[in-house]
Amino acid sequence: MNTRKHSALNDYIDFLCRAIRLSFHGGPWFYAWMAALSILSFVGLRAYSHQLAFGLAVTGMTDQVSWGIYIANFTYLVGMAAAAVMLVIPAYIYKVKEMHNVVIFGELLAVAAIVMCLLFVIVDLGRPDRFWHLIPFIGLFNFPISMLSWDVVVLNGYLLINVHICGYLLYMKYLSRKPNAWLYMPFVFLSIIWAISIHTVTAFLYVGLVGRPFWNAAIVAPRFLGSAFTAGPGLMIIAFQIIRRISGYHIGDNALHLLRQIVTVSLLINLFLLGCEVFKEFYSDSLHVSSSQYLFFGLHGHSALVPWIWTAVIMECIAAVILIVPRLTQRILWVNVACILSIVGIWIEKGMGLIVPGFLPTPLGEIVEYLPTPNETLICIGIWAFGILLFSWMLHLAIPIMSGTFHKKEALIDTNL
Repeated sequence: MNTRKHSALNDYIDFLCRAIRLSFHGGPWFYAWMAALSILSFVGLRAYSHQLAFGLAVTGMTDQVSWGIYIANFTYLVGMAAAAVMLVIPAYIYKVKEMHNVVIFGELLAVAAIVMCLLFVIVDLGRPDRFWHLIPFIGLFNFPISMLSWDVVVLNGYLLINVHICGYLLYMKYLSRKPNAWLYMPFVFLSIIWAISIHTVTAFLYVGLVGRPFWNAAIVAPRFLGSAFTAGPGLMIIAFQIIRRISGYHIGDNALHLLRQIVTVSLLINLFLLGCEVFKEFYSDSLHVSSSQYLFFGLHGHSALVPWIWTAVIMECIAAVILIVPRLTQRILWVNVACILSIVGIWIEKGMGLIVPGFLPTPLGEIVEYLPTPNETLICIGIWAFGILLFSWMLHLAIPIMSGTFHKKEALIDTNL
């Protein structure tokens, strides 16, 4: 038994050492890509050090608008992470063969998205050293009553689940062994439920703030899921094409077609729910319509968000038209255009179109318009660059393992991988 354990430990150490070496092997484009992302990440870190020194006063946030582009990106990325379930369900529940080759990439994207989510939460805190207060049973938050503490639980839990699934399956593939279903399938089914929960809990964070009538609607959680299952698979369609072109890893067209169908249905549902929300707000013509009035048409001469939200709506409508016209969906170029429009449109809708109007006008009737500062923008760019860097690095390791070119029996590492 000790010999077996010692051999397993040696295999694991050998895997880690070879994976580290593989991380620094690649072609000129790989080095250029990773170097550019690293530089942007350090630029963001430099901007954050400035914020850490001078506080949140260097951001565009105010007493009236206390959440800004950090929380907007956080909300959007939670949806990106939850969208991995749209690969897990076809692959593991319905046994769609084409999805088995790409489901691991969707889970790796979820890992990168959750890491970015946690980073956006940290930079939004004026005192990040007090983050421990958010940890249930350790900090001073009122768990389980506090929805924020629940968000900490579901986000970190989802991160650990996906790290375990990806790590175990890739390691077994590296060893050329059949994975033990009992060691990962329970976590796969748990991840399906957990993916729904992370965006639902995030929605409840907004819905539970009774002093913000713009967010007080039962439809917020379904809208979050509809938009997540549009933008997430849309990004995967583009990412899978890039992976297929650069690495040569086989990703069948059927997988892309299935994701396109998911994007189409989810986008139509999202637009329908948006229409329901607009009807509820403007048909009643109550005092609570002021936030929506400010968002869509401007209020008392303030209209900074009007171009944003209408740009998002137009983008999503154009994407929907492209996706429901058969002649257009037969061409991958038009599908890519629809995916890009959906990704950007939903980012605006769930970002500037969701966060800021919830604070304006204030209960006292004030309208203090929010605009991110250059320092704020650099921090966001840095976090996005780090997330893409992390995802690129994980793909750089996963693709050779999945394709069988990087395994235990291999003595040398192909420097072209």
